[in-house]
Amino acid sequence: LLSLMEEERLLNASSQSGSELSCMLVGDGAVGKTSMIISYIFNGYNKDYRQTAFDVFTGLVHVNGVPTRVKLIDTAGQEEFGHLRSLCYAHVDVFILCFSLLNPVSFDNISSKWVPQIRAANATSPIVLVGTQSDLRHSAGVLIHLHQRGAAPVCHGRAEKLARRIRAHGYVECSALTQHHLKDAFDRAVWAAVKHRHNGPTSGKLGPLQRLKFLCDGRWRKLFRFV
Repeated sequence: LLSLMEEERLLNASSQSGSELSCMLVGDGAVGKTSMIISYIFNGYNKDYRQTAFDVFTGLVHVNGVPTRVKLIDTAGQEEFGHLRSLCYAHVDVFILCFSLLNPVSFDNISSKWVPQIRAANATSPIVLVGTQSDLRHSAGVLIHLHQRGAAPVCHGRAEKLARRIRAHGYVECSALTQHHLKDAFDRAVWAAVKHRHNGPTSGKLGPLQRLKFLCDGRWRKLFRFV
């Protein structure tokens, strides 16, 4: 791990060089956005973490050897926080658009609510589509509960089709609890933002990510909290 002094030097250098990007998680309430961030930055699921309306965390990554400061923005999906979210959209470099694989309504809201909201304020920043709670997709209890409501988990093919329709830079299914494909979701988002910044909104498919290394394991900092 880096020393605190070295970490500060790299963070300052990344800011001065303009190597800084913001990643905002967006989606319905209770789909697992906060759990994704907390499991990712602390390398483990924390069921006791208290969710708030607006949290910002910052950490340092090396993208193909270039130090980059990344801000992860966690927002509540409830309607009462809509104005707060909208104020941020225009300044975000990449969006992780989340739905629960166990909640078809949250999936439908991706195209009917969240994409129009985002694109009204930010027409070009890339989106990565993420299906959460993949560890529960085959849970007997969950399947019975959904069946009783006349519903079923969102299938992979349907989500892939939506990702293509909204021109997302990839689709990932992950679990905050087991961390299966969790890092992949954030890696794709960071790389999409970097590619977009260097090549513009018409850059097409993502190229190969040679190396993305997070240097601040366990040292992500909370910059801001709005309760």
